[in-house]
Amino acid sequence: MREFRSGSSRVLITTDLLARGIDVQQVSLVINYDLPTQPENYLHRIGRSGRFGRKGVAINFVISDDDRMLFDIQKFYNVVIEELPSNVADLL
Repeated sequence: MREFRSGSSRVLITTDLLARGIDVQQVSLVINYDLPTQPENYLHRIGRSGRFGRKGVAINFVISDDDRMLFDIQKFYNVVIEELPSNVADLL
């Protein structure tokens, strides 16, 4: 975590356990290998990207078993989570 905060490591792999404890300003990309088990935790995960008015992207790996949770997250936050566009590099 210290290396990630200092910028000497550019990748941090974590679980829901650390989703609320990361306060690093320079995060611009969050990749969710799996969706959280509770919709409330989704914002804590992706909130690490785009902080303080910066641009950020969250990418979710989703399988058909995740359809219900994805629906619940979208309903909870009143948002639409769109399919990843082919020009994802332009979003960063």
